[in-house]
Amino acid sequence: MRTLLLLSPLLLTVACSSPNTESASSATTPPLSDTATLPEPLDTAQPVPIDAQADTLLTSRSRHIFSSPGTPDVFSLVLRGASVLTSEATFTITTAGGQVIFREMLSAADLEAAMVYEMQGPTATQAEREAYVRRRIREFFAEKNFRRPAVAASATFPAAAEAPAGTDRAAWDDLRRRPDAVGFQYLVGKEDRRTIAWSALRKQVVRVR
Repeated sequence: MRTLLLLSPLLLTVACSSPNTESASSATTPPLSDTATLPEPLDTAQPVPIDAQADTLLTSRSRHIFSSPGTPDVFSLVLRGASVLTSEATFTITTAGGQVIFREMLSAADLEAAMVYEMQGPTATQAEREAYVRRRIREFFAEKNFRRPAVAASATFPAAAEAPAGTDRAAWDDLRRRPDAVGFQYLVGKEDRRTIAWSALRKQVVRVR
């Protein structure tokens, strides 16, 4: 007991004389320089407005009987991108109820390629090329591109080498028996002239040529 009492003052003395590590550390930490660059707080009060149509260059729309005998569908071609000649066009067919029954992506090159058949010289200016693509967009849904019937009764199913990939023979034969079926024809590239129609048999858009 006496030994413990003698050690108590000694321990108290050591504790009082021990350096304050936290204080010393704080004292030796240099203050932030006045020129230190601090990150700016995020400005959440003013969100950046987003315009979904900012890159839309040209739009063409038309209503035409296609999938339903009494209600026209909406045919739409929307050209989007940084410039006309580097853009991409989305071709969609939407029912009156808002269901998209067909969608295809076409590049500006797909729309421009056939210009070679109209050129008067070996080259065309950028302005002439852009004007041609714009005209293709505007005339894409011209009435002459819709045909009835979609498949003529006298037509014969194309040979394997000529039939488009994925052509449904049963759907094609069914369309041939439907004189009121409507086909839509459009050109992709220089010579790829496609014809699509609504198949009542398959309940979807099919390619018939």
